[in-house]
Amino acid sequence: MLILLTYPAAFGQFSASPFCVKAAYMLHLSGQRWQRSDLLNPGKMPHRKLPVLRTPERLLPDSDGIRAWLEAQGTDFDAGLSDVQKGQSRALCRMAEDHLYFHIVLDRWGNDQVWPILRDAFFHEVPALIRGPVSRAIRKSVLKGLDSQGVSRFSETERLDRVEQDLQAISAFLADRPFLLGEAPSSADLSVAPILGAMRATPIDTKLRLRIANDPLLAGYVDRVDQTIGLP
Repeated sequence: MLILLTYPAAFGQFSASPFCVKAAYMLHLSGQRWQRSDLLNPGKMPHRKLPVLRTPERLLPDSDGIRAWLEAQGTDFDAGLSDVQKGQSRALCRMAEDHLYFHIVLDRWGNDQVWPILRDAFFHEVPALIRGPVSRAIRKSVLKGLDSQGVSRFSETERLDRVEQDLQAISAFLADRPFLLGEAPSSADLSVAPILGAMRATPIDTKLRLRIANDPLLAGYVDRVDQTIGLP
């Protein structure tokens, strides 16, 4: 049986990581037999990140690597899509994963109201004596990474405007169809819906959380993807 190494469930989600949710969606749609195994510290994993898929042969890191392996086993996540639609799918995935995702990270790790909730969820296994210094050091590292990436250098107004442009683009695809590229979920939905779901799941009413939660089109889309795939 395949084992999905994933961050634990948090904030009402299958996992605190939208990439782990994406991997679970793909595994469920593939029809392969699999089960989850939760980790909080991926330091010994390939790339030192999750998700990782344990196959009979090896450990497969990264949700894109997991997708490639499942497709090599015969799963087609974009069945029936044209080449143009596959290109649109790729662009939507990258917009969500390489742009919107970092706004979620900043919304969680950089917000002093969210941070205590996040700290308790992510670091409860660290011995109490060192939990504070360890969690503060990791938070500092995450925030330094966001500065290097650039997202934390924008003002809140600039940042929200950049997010809004992406959300408007996603909404345009959903204006007349249940999923981004048609009547059934495709690879684009397996990336975009978990990102929007994570944005909505932030455990404090940030502007980004409320932007998704109060939008019937986007909130309904997130719920529809989750209900259609139906994770165990």
